[in-house]
Amino acid sequence: MGDYIKSFSDIDIDDIALVGGKNASLGEMFQKLSSKKVQVPDGFAVTSDAYWYYLEQQHLKEGVFKELQHLDTVDFSNLKKVGAAIRNHFSKAALPHAIKEAIQEAYAGLIKKYGTDISLAIRSSATAEDLPNASFAGQQESYLNVKGVEELIAACQRCYASLFTDRAIKYREDNGFDHKKVALSIGVQLMVRSDLACSGVNFTLDPDSGFDKVVLVSSIWGLGENIVQGSINPDEYFVFKPSLKKGVQQPIISRKLGSKEKTMIYDSSGSGTLNLYTTIEKQEQFVLTDAEVVQLAKWSVIIEEHYGRPMDIEWAKDGLTKELFIVQARPETVQSAKNKLEITTYTLLEKGKEITRGMGLGHKITTGKARILRSPKESDRLQQGEILITEKTDPDWDPILKKAAGIITDQGGRTSHAAIVAREIGAAAIVGCINATKLIKDGQEITISCAEGTTGIVYEGNLKWKETAVDIKNLKTPQTQAMLILADPEQAFKFSFYPSSGVGLMRLEFVINNSIQIHPMALRHFERVKEEQVKQKIEKLTHHYPNKEDYFVHQLAEAVATIAAAFYPKEVIVRTSDFKSNEYANLIGGKQFEPVESNPMIGFRGASRYYHPKYKDAFELECKALKMVREEMGMENIKIMIPFCRTLKEAHKVVQLLENNGLKRGENALQLYMMTEIPNNVILAEEFAHYFDGFSIGSNDLTQLTLGVDRDSQLLSDIFDINDPGVKKMIAMLIASAHKTHTKIGLCGQAPSDYPEFAQFLVEQGIHSISFNPDALISGIKNMNKAEENSRQLRDLRK
Repeated sequence: MGDYIKSFSDIDIDDIALVGGKNASLGEMFQKLSSKKVQVPDGFAVTSDAYWYYLEQQHLKEGVFKELQHLDTVDFSNLKKVGAAIRNHFSKAALPHAIKEAIQEAYAGLIKKYGTDISLAIRSSATAEDLPNASFAGQQESYLNVKGVEELIAACQRCYASLFTDRAIKYREDNGFDHKKVALSIGVQLMVRSDLACSGVNFTLDPDSGFDKVVLVSSIWGLGENIVQGSINPDEYFVFKPSLKKGVQQPIISRKLGSKEKTMIYDSSGSGTLNLYTTIEKQEQFVLTDAEVVQLAKWSVIIEEHYGRPMDIEWAKDGLTKELFIVQARPETVQSAKNKLEITTYTLLEKGKEITRGMGLGHKITTGKARILRSPKESDRLQQGEILITEKTDPDWDPILKKAAGIITDQGGRTSHAAIVAREIGAAAIVGCINATKLIKDGQEITISCAEGTTGIVYEGNLKWKETAVDIKNLKTPQTQAMLILADPEQAFKFSFYPSSGVGLMRLEFVINNSIQIHPMALRHFERVKEEQVKQKIEKLTHHYPNKEDYFVHQLAEAVATIAAAFYPKEVIVRTSDFKSNEYANLIGGKQFEPVESNPMIGFRGASRYYHPKYKDAFELECKALKMVREEMGMENIKIMIPFCRTLKEAHKVVQLLENNGLKRGENALQLYMMTEIPNNVILAEEFAHYFDGFSIGSNDLTQLTLGVDRDSQLLSDIFDINDPGVKKMIAMLIASAHKTHTKIGLCGQAPSDYPEFAQFLVEQGIHSISFNPDALISGIKNMNKAEENSRQLRDLRK
């Protein structure tokens, strides 16, 4: 076979110049990872030497490169014409006898080893001798289900022509590659019968954020071309690498069902493929079993460790043997090249005519078309990237808000629903404008600026602004721990790169409202649900779960696990659910199970719900989810925090209830925290310390209950002030008690980033940690550093 053919067993990664990156990687894995049980289908490569010989023997160089001289390299106006002319040259030039003979001999070897009933995948693998690490991925053609030596030779000839597809020509022009130095190798590989099963792509990091402690496994029905081309929406699974290595029961931390609209199969008439619509039944099924997901993730980690870098991996499952195979692996080149030590800040470059102003959130700037909505029922009017203008929002708006580039409300303060959700989804927002819905016109182009302190301003038109990446590499770490407030698992991997000590508050309400949507009691006691319409909604959402309770447990566990994984091994303090009764009632099936209260803010909420007969069964589902995250998924960095715990008797009941549900304080290093937000928590802090390992100051509720002010009341907004002497005295007393009992003490809230003097106060009192929303973390850290420096200078003066 001379220099024209190399079997996979004779190829390794050092042969890129000869066989291209795709084939070199296949040979490398076939040779060196088979002993680690990574299965790679056998095959051979037609080398780049064969390509050069083909051009030489058929006198193609002159014609091909003459055509390229006519290419318009500015506007590419004649690209289509030039490409077609070049490919025509190839179609008229038969492969030389020596190359045909070498291919026939290699094919005969595969027949002898595997029998006559085989089909082949023929893949192009471009390479450049002087640029062996250049990636030409996706530029040339592949051919599937090729049968017989004649079809194999014809497919090889088409592969050579595909070196000059329009996209390949333009790719080389755009990247400065000399066409005369780029060659083509062809990979000939045994086809895995994934047409009868499934296939997919794995990344050994999150391709959106670059977070590298997970493997992303994606899967579709049928042959893999659909997923490689990005033409359909696959199932997706995230597998946590540390849990995988520890061998825990459940290392899969997230599952998302894709629509998988099409399935590519073999053409029953012979060779080639057909792309058929997937049946509804199969669209609604997950493609892989958990065991298969874990197997693929393990292989992916082995491949990543072998190459010493993040990898992009293609796999296929054989529908006849039910075996999994790796069919390609290449380096991941996008996220692994990015600088993760940057955080973006925003600056307005010009001033425009002010329309209105309110409380600014998000420290961002955005522009877009204003869309005035009166209720969530008008959600179809809001287009992706538009700015939502409304009077106020509540949890019914949550599915809509993610579409908005910005949020503006007439009503609400810094602790309103719109404010909380805006921070969670990372949207720019202005709340409490009073008259935004009257002053802003529907469809008007506007600019939201929240980058000018605590006041947010709405301007007419699309003003110029800039984003600046802040290098956090040299940001000094304060002695006081800076932590994050998070709720949305979808943003966790991105925020894992921020300079925090972990998550000081994870709110479960966001997950329950957005992902689960159903009241837990309606799942625990589905037989008691009365309304037929509600039953139908629940059946639709839970149809993958024969046991409806598992729907709640698994959805909640995966959300918590995703955030825990993002910050592992740093601590993640998860606050158990703290909806008020009116908010719980808004969940599907909630009205039937919730009381009607005149003042839900100080009603049936927090710890009081957990042991009460009206909610105890639901709280047990939360416990089950948290136990799953800690024990089955291996996230021992999870700590549990109890909100709104009014009395010592209540603390005893809840701690005992947790223990009864397998969450015993101290067992498996479990720590329990209490949200201190009630004056009684401050007065009896030393006694509460007998039940809890840590306290977290809920500054909004503590301010509300100290001053007797409804935190959502606009009429009393001037009185609601965390800097009030009485509130600060409460906080100082609590920190002092925590020090006395050696209990960790932190605070969650916006004030330390908005008000440097408040950060100074907390540092002087000796608080252990402060938790910020992600958009406020950098300013918060700077305030903490300044406060600690001031305290040091003051101590030096006293000496």
